[in-house]
Amino acid sequence: MEFTLNEIAISLLVLFVVLVLGSFVRSRVRWLQALFVPTSVVAGFLGLLIGPQVLGQLAANIPWLAAGLLSSTTLAIWAEFPGLLINVVFACILLGKTLPGIGTIWQRSAPHILFGYSLSFGQYALGLILAITVLVPFFGMSPLSGGLLEISFTGGHGTAAGMSSTFQDLGFEEGTDLALGLATIGLVMGIVLGTWLVNRAVRSSKVTIARQEPTQAKEDYDINKIQEYDAPEPSQTDTATSPLTVHLVLVGVAIILGWAIQLGLIWLESWLFGRWEEVGIIAHIPLFPFTIIGGALLQLFLLNRKLDRGVKRETINQISGTALDLLIVTAIATMSLSVLGDNWGPILLMSIVALGWSVFAVVFIAPRIYTHRWFEHSMGDFGQSSGTVATGFLLINMSDPRNQTDATEAFGYKQLLFEPFVGGGLITAISLPLIAAFGAVTIGIVSVIATLLFLGAGVVLCQRTKASVVAE
Repeated sequence: MEFTLNEIAISLLVLFVVLVLGSFVRSRVRWLQALFVPTSVVAGFLGLLIGPQVLGQLAANIPWLAAGLLSSTTLAIWAEFPGLLINVVFACILLGKTLPGIGTIWQRSAPHILFGYSLSFGQYALGLILAITVLVPFFGMSPLSGGLLEISFTGGHGTAAGMSSTFQDLGFEEGTDLALGLATIGLVMGIVLGTWLVNRAVRSSKVTIARQEPTQAKEDYDINKIQEYDAPEPSQTDTATSPLTVHLVLVGVAIILGWAIQLGLIWLESWLFGRWEEVGIIAHIPLFPFTIIGGALLQLFLLNRKLDRGVKRETINQISGTALDLLIVTAIATMSLSVLGDNWGPILLMSIVALGWSVFAVVFIAPRIYTHRWFEHSMGDFGQSSGTVATGFLLINMSDPRNQTDATEAFGYKQLLFEPFVGGGLITAISLPLIAAFGAVTIGIVSVIATLLFLGAGVVLCQRTKASVVAE
């Protein structure tokens, strides 16, 4: 569809109004604050409620409300936003950050890296097992449904929306709505279950936790206010300038670089494999994971040219956060309720499996991977496995409100070797094409092996660390 400039401007204005109303509703409804539901999620559901799928159906006999309060043009424009905004979010991941060596990252966050990859590949393994044994034979779903757990829960709304073209190309059109529905469940339930785990730890004599009192609604943890950890050098903090236009241009350049890389790889694959479309992988990968590479290359260029002092990470965070907020609102507001309603059984099963795996991993596996302060550290990975990176930081802040541990720093360093690959990175992006090309059984076996390898490496690393500490 083609839209006029006025139509796009009006849709943006309505979007901002809905976001403001969502913030107002959240500030007035105490149970939303008590559950720490993000403002963007509240606004998204508000948009869904006043649209044609809810209000339009309830007021079908009232002519001026038969289509809801949102025009079809506005909703059509909103439906295009998530696929565009996810490129902005991922282009910002490494842009403006200090890029320490791999050795430094590993030293600071090795347990987080191994535990995080275990959670992600575990979601693939369990999702594909669920697809093979239940979803395909009993619900008639596509084998690609096995990839929904990692895409939705670790990837979140951005990844779910960003992979809509991949779902369509591979003949699983309803996958986008299912992924968005699961991502919403993961985001909300991740915070709810995370809060429950924190309160459970506070009351347990078996768990050492920095926090000494249960959480309270008045603390008002809002994922929209959480910023990622970053430790800029003093020179950057003192001299950085932050004209918004410059930073927006840098984000645009990162996206363009990612697009160029994608086109180059598509050409290379075509040249190597010709018309062997059955194993065509790159053409089905969306743009956003390549924008991470574009952002990293641009950041390396700025560092080498000593131009990085003009890039302020705080401004990049604001751009990324705004894009993510708008993405979540538009993604939820344009979800197909009919698709979700027709698949409530599979959605329930996948949610139970994904959230159950994350809780199990925190309670039984994390103490065997982290050598100290295992609870605070594992809560970051739990939050990321059920929502977003911001959810992980929120739960760390919740479990360690006075920052008495190094969990925030370690979790932040983890992202440099995690986000470019899973949770929306390259591995996530190629997961569906790989399942389509090689089958759910093959990729399921690979996922099980990968999960066991990462878990084993985490346990071995923990034991060696403990042994070295005792020896000292």
